Amino acid sequence: MLIPRFYPILDTEIAARHGVDVVAAAEQAIGAGASILQFRHKANFDREVLDRIERIAILCARSETIFVINDRADIARIFDAGLHLGQDDLSAKDARIVTGSKTRIGYSTHNEAQLKSAESEPVDYVALGPIFGTTSKQNPDPVVGLDGLRRLRPFTARPLVAIGGITRENARSVIEAGADSVAVIGDLFPDVRRRATEFIARLSL
Repeated sequence: MLIPRFYPILDTEIAARHGVDVVAAAEQAIGAGASILQFRHKANFDREVLDRIERIAILCARSETIFVINDRADIARIFDAGLHLGQDDLSAKDARIVTGSKTRIGYSTHNEAQLKSAESEPVDYVALGPIFGTTSKQNPDPVVGLDGLRRLRPFTARPLVAIGGITRENARSVIEAGADSVAVIGDLFPDVRRRATEFIARLSL
């Protein structure tokens, strides 16, 4: 799987904190040139949330943007989206029973043991982090750092997405340390279009 260097994650809580509508954020990110987009929602999936997902799925389909749902294999199946799983979520093997064999699945890892273990999982890419300190999680794992990223990169042959505390200022250094892509959450807001444009420009150098 070829994965875009810029991987924006639309976290509904963070978007709301900045007063940004998540559907509008998706439209702005796509308009700036994002070719992959993840929807992350840690609360209840009610009808309003499902409506937002549907609207984002339509935007992604129209622009041929890869759409990924965080955590929920059933929701990913409904909207024909990719799926991203964490260490405490449904296993990738079980998720494939729900989604089918063609669904793109990503898998979060946080250390050497998890990264090595991911090699036996039926996933298309792995995420590693937090690379830097992050405020997007209440109980973040220990920081990996750029040196850790360089050390751990050889342990997987799959595309590697770095995540955690990545900003416009440090994104390029993460790619240079071995990541194929950078996942961005907090530094995407509040001006999503402008910031996405800046990320894409800096990662294209």
